[in-house]
Amino acid sequence: MKRNVLNIVNFLRGTEPRTDTDIHKPFLEQLRLMKENNLRGTFLLQYDALTDPFYTDILKELPPEQFEIGVWFEVVESLCAPFGVEWKGRWSWDYWSEFSFTGAYTFDVREKMADKLFHDFKEVFGYYPRSLGAWCLDAHSIAYISEKYDVDAYCNCKDQFGTDGYTLIGGYYGQAYYPSRSNNHCPASSDKTRIDTPVFRMLGSDPIYQYDWGMTLNDGADPVQTVVSLEPVYNGAGGGVPSWVDWYMKENFNGKCLSFSYAQAGQENSFGWDGMKNGLEYQFPLFSRLEKENKIELMTLSEAGRYFRSTYKDTPASTIVCDSDWKDGEDHKTVWYCSKNYRVNLLSDHDKFRIRDVYLFDDRYHERYLTELCTTHDMYLDNLPVMDGNIYTGSGILAGIFPVKDGREVTFTDMKYDELSCDTARVEFLDNRKLVAGFTLSPDKVEIDGDCEWEYRAGGKTRLPVTLKGTSADRADFTFRGFEYSLRAERGHFDGKKIIPQDGKIVITKG
Repeated sequence: MKRNVLNIVNFLRGTEPRTDTDIHKPFLEQLRLMKENNLRGTFLLQYDALTDPFYTDILKELPPEQFEIGVWFEVVESLCAPFGVEWKGRWSWDYWSEFSFTGAYTFDVREKMADKLFHDFKEVFGYYPRSLGAWCLDAHSIAYISEKYDVDAYCNCKDQFGTDGYTLIGGYYGQAYYPSRSNNHCPASSDKTRIDTPVFRMLGSDPIYQYDWGMTLNDGADPVQTVVSLEPVYNGAGGGVPSWVDWYMKENFNGKCLSFSYAQAGQENSFGWDGMKNGLEYQFPLFSRLEKENKIELMTLSEAGRYFRSTYKDTPASTIVCDSDWKDGEDHKTVWYCSKNYRVNLLSDHDKFRIRDVYLFDDRYHERYLTELCTTHDMYLDNLPVMDGNIYTGSGILAGIFPVKDGREVTFTDMKYDELSCDTARVEFLDNRKLVAGFTLSPDKVEIDGDCEWEYRAGGKTRLPVTLKGTSADRADFTFRGFEYSLRAERGHFDGKKIIPQDGKIVITKG
């Protein structure tokens, strides 16, 4: 039976210099709500919270069978001081990437800071932490920590574009994956390149809307995306809206997942209690009820990691499927499929549909922070884009790979999802029960049935350069940041920016 895993992860900062927010009250209230609703979960401590007895004196008294304590690995001034590293942040903690992100520091300093964090945690609690989170991780740090401390789980930020200076695009979209030693945002392709601690994707991202939230046809992707996620502070759409929470929990845990379903709930304390109060006071009793009804399973973060490690030797294929839309007057459906080789997103809008997103995973493509340091307010983690329906939209053109017939986009009336095996999904778009297009999504290839041609569209002015460089009959070539990669047509053929079926079938693999 598939497991529906929910992690409650609240992380604690020791300071919030930007406002006069009371950062103690959120911690106390989160703790109260978890106790009242008998919810298990995890608190992750940033170094300045780890050295604050206000937090640690309370946390040491909590029952370990209900509450896990781990670490949040952002850099603060007090973590730099022992190593003679000059702190240039505006405050003792500064959210700009060149100060807070581990990728801003040399390998030697990253290791020393990790050792200091783990050593001082053990001094306080008597054991090493089993879980670690950060908005952004770097491959060197997590490989080092996994090998030295054998942690059970990591968690990092959802995919997003520009939010808070963090751009993470093209990653394994939900659930969890084993990261590569060359790119922590990429699932490892082999035993040799794999870091043996899974990374769980945080925040409960809206599978329909978060991806291109704020995008417009003319201007393209919002350069600083706002958020539609399970975080309780978002009261316009997201975790602060009860109807959205109900929709998300129903769709995310609908059993259509291939491997297991997953979400992370909770909130960092720096948002303040007033901002998260209504959302958490709705969510936590709901989680308690759903757990009693055996619809979800509450785990600590490290427990989720141990489950993953004992169940999957390699990154499993997974899906996220939404059969309904929470927005009044809208009618979107979506399927996210991820394997260790690629991800693809199918999106319908009323009676039309398209391939909205395709990224390839290849751990020969290295993350920036193995060869350079982050020196800007913004940081970037990414993979290899074939199609990005958010970033490639612009100049009045909606980006995607569109099904066309006789020069027109085809329409459909129903979407059907099935699971053919533990790693293969089948998605069919039907028009009055007649097949328009059928996708068989398996770990190493995409098969498309139907007589549609598929047209690649991208805007003329986009947030990042379009990577498609050219096609031949059996191959499409791409270049991203100097790295060359390709798709191969095993059946059907490329014709310029179109894919043409052969006898009603297309088969595409990595080149």
